[in-house]
Amino acid sequence: MSWFQRFSGTSQPDARQASRSGNSSATATGRTDAAASMDPHALMRIKNLQLRSKLVVEGFFGGLHRSPLHGASVEFSEYRSYSPGDDPRGLDWKLFARTDRYYIKKFEDETNRRCHLLVDQSQSMAYGSLEYSKMDYARTLAATLAYFLTLQRDHVGLMTFDEAIADVVPARSRTGHLRQILACLDRPTAGKGTNLNRPLSQIAAVTQRRGLVVLISDMLAPTDELQRSLALLRSRQHEVIVLRVLDPNEVEISVDQSKVLVDMETGRKIQVDPDATRRSYQTAFREHADGLQAICNAVGAAIYTTTTDQPLQDSLSDFVSAHQRRPIAASRAGMLGGVGAGGGGGS
Repeated sequence: MSWFQRFSGTSQPDARQASRSGNSSATATGRTDAAASMDPHALMRIKNLQLRSKLVVEGFFGGLHRSPLHGASVEFSEYRSYSPGDDPRGLDWKLFARTDRYYIKKFEDETNRRCHLLVDQSQSMAYGSLEYSKMDYARTLAATLAYFLTLQRDHVGLMTFDEAIADVVPARSRTGHLRQILACLDRPTAGKGTNLNRPLSQIAAVTQRRGLVVLISDMLAPTDELQRSLALLRSRQHEVIVLRVLDPNEVEISVDQSKVLVDMETGRKIQVDPDATRRSYQTAFREHADGLQAICNAVGAAIYTTTTDQPLQDSLSDFVSAHQRRPIAASRAGMLGGVGAGGGGGS
């Protein structure tokens, strides 16, 4: 694996697709919570993972007038009688015209959507130039998505991995399931190398019903087989979102004098010169980022990049925005075509 993959980043984070606003009418306690949820430095000082995720989600909802995921599904499931308190947007007015009775139209993805969170816990994720690491940030992001989806009454599952698959929590929505996911994310791990294809292939093999697959990783690994793995998921009509987590020092390298860099996963040591390294580094991470973007574009997956100094609400907004814009059903035609095209970051 090329040396830059432990110390490089990618292009600047994508423009945010959703508006982000705070709750101007918060109480003194609410303002403290909002500040903690918006500022990742303050947020990461909170030791309880569930409380962190709750603050992020509540801060996110504080800036919205309504749930952004409502009505995102297109596959009809069933009708049920309207009850006071139901959102009138779900009413089927054509059926009302025929029967003179109110019915809510339910959709498959609203009743039992399944989301699988794949969280990279390799050694490269342990890097952090701030008070916390990429792994801390990624775990909090995964916990936030799990909490958010649980509020949406979706089925949520978790898979952690490095070179091999570590923990697997099946997608469920029963009572206590969120606590199981959070306990798994809280578990300390040593981490080794990165194999992005193994968890993606595993999900494709064991998941029969289509769902949502969210890969949370720094993506600092060879991408030779990544397109094939993502294409396999998309050909089985899974929606795929990649949330790339990077440290600010991986986006803008800060080497001001000659020094020895150590690969966190292999232990390889490299003597670097500031000027030469900075030029080659910028070229390398741009090529790697462009390769990742090209792979995701080719298979119809969404990819977003965030740095660990950015508010987690931004990533949650990206997730919701991608979920709203992506078509639920993937086109099978040509999905596996051109799989041989690879991205940057080769060995």
